[in-house]
Amino acid sequence: MKAKIQSMKDLREEMRAVARGERQPPADADVVSYESAGAILRLLTPENRKLLALIHERKPQSVAALAQLVKRAEPNVSRTLNKLEASGFIKLREGQGKAKVPEVIVSRVTVDIDLFQQIEKIALA
Repeated sequence: MKAKIQSMKDLREEMRAVARGERQPPADADVVSYESAGAILRLLTPENRKLLALIHERKPQSVAALAQLVKRAEPNVSRTLNKLEASGFIKLREGQGKAKVPEVIVSRVTVDIDLFQQIEKIALA
């Protein structure tokens, strides 16, 4: 899975230029974008990594079942899962009834930071 580092300012400018018809959408417009390597590291707290591991290992069939496993309130777990989904780490697919089933789609994150060029790259696998 591809990901890119792009500041919110650059993303906003890019989107406005496309909306005004000044340029075509970039080829990587559908790629998950992070503002910095630090932003992704802040998302991957030890608690969130444990949640991802639990989803991978136990394969809960709903957000409610996952909340019971981690002994947390369902709205809190749901909020965390929405952030992880928006960041490209999980997918919430349709389950039985209205249930959403969390599924991990990224198992490894590689961050490459060039200290001298100030270039950050990220790879999700």
